[in-house]
Amino acid sequence: MNREEVIRDIEKHKIIVILRGFSKEQLIRTVEAMEKGGIKLVEVTFDQSGNVSDETTASYIRALKEQFDGRVRIGAGTVMTEQQVEQAYQAGAEFIISPDCYENVIRKTRALGMVSMPGAFTPTEAANAHRYGADFVKLFPNSEVKLSYFKALSVPLSHIKFLAVGGVTVDNLADYLAAGAKGVGVATAIADKKAIFSGDYEEITRRAKAFTESL
Repeated sequence: MNREEVIRDIEKHKIIVILRGFSKEQLIRTVEAMEKGGIKLVEVTFDQSGNVSDETTASYIRALKEQFDGRVRIGAGTVMTEQQVEQAYQAGAEFIISPDCYENVIRKTRALGMVSMPGAFTPTEAANAHRYGADFVKLFPNSEVKLSYFKALSVPLSHIKFLAVGGVTVDNLADYLAAGAKGVGVATAIADKKAIFSGDYEEITRRAKAFTESL
């Protein structure tokens, strides 16, 4: 893995699709469908409730990595512990995304040569995440604030590469990119659970194309 290449691909392709609550077969078919629509970045989330074991999540990441290596960048999301960072690394994950800015997770991610994308909501959290070594900082939950908040946060902290995660749609994607977002995180706006559970993967491709064509 070349960290700098992963960073460049994130800045180039911009849209990271968050996949949560799917079986291995559904994940593979969903990523296939999204790839047809131009998606190149995917995050498979750990389940902090414990309903899905960390080992199972790691096996899903490994399966996607084997299936799409060289075509789609596979990362791990909702990573809260150093052990989960290690498990994701062993499974082949290329980036680590978290809802918070826990220093140990950021430093472990960097030590293993992966790209670090912790979450932050305030200027202090964002600045601390960057100090700890984050490559990108995701504004989360972005869905709870207006675009003006993203602008207010990112302008004085212009040395930080921000991602907007939550609340990003086809209609406002261009606004976030114009405001300085290096990328966005999108979940059900592309990975619609109703479509996936019913096997309508053409709908997933359609949604993916709508986003990628809006870049």
